[in-house]
Amino acid sequence: MSGCSSGSVRVLNSAAEGWRQALRVVAFQAVATLLAAAACLVLGPRAALAALVGGGAMALGSLLAAWGAFGGGVAGAGTALGRLLLGTALKWLVVAGGLYLAMAVWRLPAVPALAGAALAAAAFVVSMKFAAARPSKTRAST
Repeated sequence: MSGCSSGSVRVLNSAAEGWRQALRVVAFQAVATLLAAAACLVLGPRAALAALVGGGAMALGSLLAAWGAFGGGVAGAGTALGRLLLGTALKWLVVAGGLYLAMAVWRLPAVPALAGAALAAAAFVVSMKFAAARPSKTRAST
């Protein structure tokens, strides 16, 4: 970048670093899902299973979205945006399908299923706050 002054630091995030961040997000979501299922166990095993399905669908959707966004390697801006949008659409299709299976097909309790999905979604937000606070390992000075 020609406009940077000498001694300034630019952060260059690689696709590999993005993939590692995405896996950390999915791990946060899995932990949140297990905590939701443990809390719902008070209501019975079907409620705990419903929370597992709801949160699991959210975590699986996030994993597929990350795979769609980072799986193809380095690409141009238009291609990267297209992958990101396609991955996000796939994520929400998986979440909707998982919640449909839990509530309509398997007749699991709706509130624990939605709570599991909501806590996994909240874990996404919380994990991104921690990821933004972490210094990147791929720094270059100009």
